[in-house]
Amino acid sequence: MTRTESEQKQKQLKQRQSRSSNMAIESQPSSIDPRSGFCNSNSIFYSKREFTPHPPNPNLDVTTFISSHAHHGDIAFLDASTGRHLTFSDVWLAVDSVASSLSDMGVRKGDVILLLSPNSIFFPVVSLAVMSLGAVISTTNPINTAREIAKQIADSKPIIAFTTRQLVPKLAESSLRIVILDEHQSIPAVRNARIVATLEEMLKKQPSGDGRVRDLVNQDDTATLLYSSGTTGMSKGVVTSHRSLIAMVQIRLVRSRGNEGEHRFLCTVPMFHVYGLAGFALALLASGTTVVILPKYDMHDMLSAIEKYRITSIPVVPPILAALVNSADRILSKYDLSSLQLVSNGGAPTSKEVIEKFMERYPAVTILQAYGLTESTAVGAYTNSLEESKRHGTVGLLSPGMEAKIVNPETQDALPVNRTGELWMRGLPVMKGYFRNAEATASTLDSEGWLKTGDLCYIDDDGFIFVVDRLKELIKYKGYQVPPAELEALLATHPEISDAAVVPIPDKEVGQYPMAYVVKTAGSNLSEGAVMDFVTAQVAPYKRIRRVAFVASIPKSATGKTLRKNLMQLATTSKL
Repeated sequence: MTRTESEQKQKQLKQRQSRSSNMAIESQPSSIDPRSGFCNSNSIFYSKREFTPHPPNPNLDVTTFISSHAHHGDIAFLDASTGRHLTFSDVWLAVDSVASSLSDMGVRKGDVILLLSPNSIFFPVVSLAVMSLGAVISTTNPINTAREIAKQIADSKPIIAFTTRQLVPKLAESSLRIVILDEHQSIPAVRNARIVATLEEMLKKQPSGDGRVRDLVNQDDTATLLYSSGTTGMSKGVVTSHRSLIAMVQIRLVRSRGNEGEHRFLCTVPMFHVYGLAGFALALLASGTTVVILPKYDMHDMLSAIEKYRITSIPVVPPILAALVNSADRILSKYDLSSLQLVSNGGAPTSKEVIEKFMERYPAVTILQAYGLTESTAVGAYTNSLEESKRHGTVGLLSPGMEAKIVNPETQDALPVNRTGELWMRGLPVMKGYFRNAEATASTLDSEGWLKTGDLCYIDDDGFIFVVDRLKELIKYKGYQVPPAELEALLATHPEISDAAVVPIPDKEVGQYPMAYVVKTAGSNLSEGAVMDFVTAQVAPYKRIRRVAFVASIPKSATGKTLRKNLMQLATTSKL
């Protein structure tokens, strides 16, 4: 298949997705069970939540859509470490100034802009400015190595990068034009780095208004290119449209109804990730609430910020939730958390015991669950009340406008309520596909627009989704995704390793950690520590191998596929 044919197929797929999503919403079958949302005639589960019609204007970008909802005058973003803040008016003036500067630098529709930065009040500004031009924002993890970042750059081919002074060395070999995000700092002298501007200079530029070079942006145009390990293991660029982001924002606005009043959200999750970018850099801006931003997660900093800024809502991942439970006595005696009303938990399954203990130790706080993927723009399901949250183990009801199937992985038959199978989802927030990877796209999105999540789930009689296990092989370390295939490919480059397999090991503190089973070459004296050091030197900290075992061979099926379940069973029963 040629690249042109591949792109044409992806375009046709997205058109089918848009049509099927709108048709499903506008003309749902009459045979839907109002209790579960299940339709016997087509085996589809429909959302029971309120749906807001999607904006019909085809020429609408997500920046314009969000700005049409934003409040003015109050604080939009506040830096928890410095106290510096931006009002809603400040945000939109800054967005226009940065967009004008980028336009003057030659940025046009379709160009990719890399954003390498920890959380910042200017993270949303850069993202919104880039997307307003029809350009594409691509983020990456600040703790990734230069090697990992270089792979993303080679794939996405950005023309400009925004980063901090400290992170410039990770881009020094890229030949990218670099814009420095730090304020009041001298430009660093880093060999080979092409530093062309600072954000501070851009913010001083008077918005050019109609003088800006701006192409017409269509809702189907690409807005973000976020890298995810997806359902097949290796990192791939997830292509998300303005339409999907607008749909995500609308769903978040619906979710926030009923929670009126003055709210302050604390952003503890990374904005380079879809959870932080979609929810905290974009959607909450449209709702008019204040977002207090932690540059990076630290338990003390988080608790201090809740106390100092009277935070009402925080997002957490299961390890943070467990830490809040395990240290509840010390925390409650040291910090004033009386303002806290909501805790949103997501990123990985959480045990019933942890949730019950949290509710017992923090009775005034409602804990909510959520489910989503990078491929679905962080949209899928959620609980939205204390009553829904009491159904322990669920990730909630389907988000507004979303549809689901539970599919038997072996037969591909769609299953009814209370039957376990792979969760498939369809709706406007679903990605366009994987960037320049037609094969991976075809294996994850079917011809009717269904996203195969790779998660084994069931939906009960009341429409609540329960995640049972994972079909996909990702390891969840503190909420981060660690692809075994990437680590295995790296281990295979070691001259004294002839074969290797990486599996997840359950851990109460971090969720799961990567363990490597290694087959040494003949005569090798390779040690466990040497294997771990080899990997540590080349990957981000969360991807490090935490345990190594040497074996004579890696168990594999007749088709050559690694039998990970065998190795996981060996790991949990072995005294290694």
